[in-house]
Amino acid sequence: MYGLWKPRVLGAWRVPAAGPCILAVNHTHNVDGPMIMGTAPRPVHFLIKKEAFVGPLGPFLRGIGQLEVDRSGTDRTAITGALGVLEDGGVLGIFPEGTRGEGDFASLRAGLAYFAVRSGAPIVPVAVLGSGERKSRAVRGLPPLRSRVDVVFGDPFEAGDGSGRRTRKALDEATTRIQERLGAHLADAKRLTGR
Repeated sequence: MYGLWKPRVLGAWRVPAAGPCILAVNHTHNVDGPMIMGTAPRPVHFLIKKEAFVGPLGPFLRGIGQLEVDRSGTDRTAITGALGVLEDGGVLGIFPEGTRGEGDFASLRAGLAYFAVRSGAPIVPVAVLGSGERKSRAVRGLPPLRSRVDVVFGDPFEAGDGSGRRTRKALDEATTRIQERLGAHLADAKRLTGR
C-alpha cells in the first residue's frame, strides 16, 4: 500500500491491542480492504465475496486468513468462520453496507450487529477516504497512484444494549445504534482530513 499510494493513518492506537474486535469499514473502492490489511495495527480477517476467490487469488486470500462468503443466502460456513476469528481473539473486518457504494454507511445490513451482539466484541469504526476519487488514473479502477488515501480509526464501542438479548428487535436496535456511530465517525473523519 505504501509503495503505490500515500496512506495517512490516523487513530490506529484506538484498535484494542488484544482481544476480539470488529473493524467496520466504509466501502467505496476495491482497494479499501487491502488498504486496511496493510495499515491496521493487527492482522485483519475480512469477509470477502466468493467471486473474489478465483484463480491464484483464492489460495492467496485463504492463506492470509480471509473468509469467503456466499452473498446469495445465509452462508453458515462464513458465519462460523467469522465467529471463530472473534472467539480466538482476532480482528474481523466487515464492510457493513455489504458492497461497494457511496461509502456513507447509509444502508447497513444486519450482519455487523449480529456478530457484535453475539460475540460481545467492540466495534471500531474505520473511514477510508480518497480511495474512490475520480482523478486521472494510470490504472483504470484504482485510485491515482501516489495519491493520498486517509485511513481514520475511531473509538471502539459496544453495539448491544447490555441486556445480552439476541432477538430480531435487539439486532434492529443495535443496527440503528451502529449506524449512528458509524455516520458520526465518518463525519468526524471528513472534518479531520478535510475531505
